Amino acid sequence: MSSNRRFSLRFILLIGTALVLLVLQVVASFASGRSPLQTLEFGARDTMMRLRGVQPVSGEVVVIAIDDLALKWVGVQWPWPRAYLAEIVDKVNVAGAKVVGLDILLFEASADPSGDEALARALEESQNAVAVMQIFRQPGTVTLNLPRPILNSLDGVGITSLESDEDAITRSLQAYDTFGEDAYFNWAFEIARLYLGVDAPANWTSTSLTFNGQTVPLQRGDLIVDMAGPAGTIPTYSVTALLEGDILAQNPEALRDKIVLVGPTSITLKDVFPTPFSAKAPTPGVEIVASAVEMMLRGSYLRESPPWVGLLAILLAAILAAFISRLQRPSLTLALLGLAMALYALTGYLTFRFARLYLPMVGPQLMLFLGVLLPTIEQAVSQELEKRRVRNLFTRFISPEMVDQLIATQDINSLNKRANVSILFSDIRGFTTLSEKLAPEEVVALLNPYLEAMTGVIYQHGGTVDKYEGDAIIAFFGEPVSYPDHARRAVRAAVDMRTALDELKARWEREGTPRPNLEMGIGIHSGEVFVGLLGSAQRINYTVIGDAANLASRLQDLTKTYQWPILISESAQRQVQDEFETEFVDSVLVKGKSEPVRTYKVIGRKGADPIKGWK
Repeated sequence: MSSNRRFSLRFILLIGTALVLLVLQVVASFASGRSPLQTLEFGARDTMMRLRGVQPVSGEVVVIAIDDLALKWVGVQWPWPRAYLAEIVDKVNVAGAKVVGLDILLFEASADPSGDEALARALEESQNAVAVMQIFRQPGTVTLNLPRPILNSLDGVGITSLESDEDAITRSLQAYDTFGEDAYFNWAFEIARLYLGVDAPANWTSTSLTFNGQTVPLQRGDLIVDMAGPAGTIPTYSVTALLEGDILAQNPEALRDKIVLVGPTSITLKDVFPTPFSAKAPTPGVEIVASAVEMMLRGSYLRESPPWVGLLAILLAAILAAFISRLQRPSLTLALLGLAMALYALTGYLTFRFARLYLPMVGPQLMLFLGVLLPTIEQAVSQELEKRRVRNLFTRFISPEMVDQLIATQDINSLNKRANVSILFSDIRGFTTLSEKLAPEEVVALLNPYLEAMTGVIYQHGGTVDKYEGDAIIAFFGEPVSYPDHARRAVRAAVDMRTALDELKARWEREGTPRPNLEMGIGIHSGEVFVGLLGSAQRINYTVIGDAANLASRLQDLTKTYQWPILISESAQRQVQDEFETEFVDSVLVKGKSEPVRTYKVIGRKGADPIKGWK
């Protein structure tokens, strides 16, 4: 694959990834439903909240828990009689609480009017009393489901809806609900309003409202709660300890001038919720509200960056990924990718921790990761395809083992060079005359097994098949994998080719297949040639060119003159004389040479039987 085409493909991958992530970011920022990217962002924000750890609380908000101990201690089935609730409120009043909040739904009037009157009286005697309510809409009107005596004794009421996301984690509360032009705010705002002595929220929209002189950020009408920590982070006392007097006995100032929220914490009452801190150990709803009130008292709200920040971050990540992916060193690419992702994550965490501003994490980080990974994968695939192309090309000439060594160079141009090699020419004696007497299918049936057997021997000794010319085989040794003993390999191959021919003829004889009694001649010369890839885009050949190659061909022709199957030049003989028995034949003036060439017969390996000459 050309470098321009590869660059274009990598550019397309990068742009395509960026466009997909930009669309997902837009959907996450503006669509009413939850998107996959937004769900991942929730998880990233939860992780930052857990890494930040438990936050210090003011101590101005206290929870009186209706827990398992209290349910057993009272011994009355829930919901408790209003008189019991009145006793709890009286105890809180005596302790000097500034704001009393009841996180208990008080549906309709009770069967015991005296209980409603007692609770209304206790709430009336509180410095400030707030309770939760539910809204029932009827044509043209809104009904609050609180008994009239209790409603009249309260200083504030509010909705109590907590919002769970699609992963069942509670991260926010419903800031307000509307009916016509009227708004009913979450009771957390009412609690903070009464404690701070400020006006009720105003200027509400789906993205913000005004409270205590600040613009409070909202997400689709929901207030993100900056959780103080897991369950138990907010100071909590059991109702039992309150009614028994243990709280005030240990610390008379425990509830004085505090916000005291009374609500269920027992899991059996099903008012507990998974939060970013405690997915497996749920947090009571009353404590989530307490964290929201703490946030309002300090006036420091969790904010998400504007949508354009996420889009800009993805675009910048795409540019950075394009730069990193162009590097040619894998180790440096991985190091820079890891560093960039780590720096962005650290920046996001520090911004979240100290500015309480959440920057989009998932989109930009995915852009960085995929923007480097996909082009890298494309490059790896392209290289693998290139290796396969080279392997398919060279397995036609050399053994698969040699191809693997060759591919390790990863540079085809390095194959074109001048090198000292040994060239082998072999030819079947009288094949042209023989082929004229045979049918075409008989020629094929004869030649293919012969060429396959000879090629296998050449491969076995590390040779490269240059080409087949009819019955002739042209091969060389010493390239593309350099062997110092290339001459020995060539002569070994020649001797074994003679043996392979004898075995092939013996097999034909055993099979009863009538075949001519083949003989062949082999010429070998060692010298310098040009070796490389020659051809066109449609057809290419790995070949040798030079006078040394021509001389090997002339030596093969001389085997007919001297009636000996293997002849080698003096340059080859000097390199193999310690392994093979050779015999000087003649100094022959061959075509293209101005001086005679000393020619030698190969008799055989030293200490072994000599090869057989032609019959």
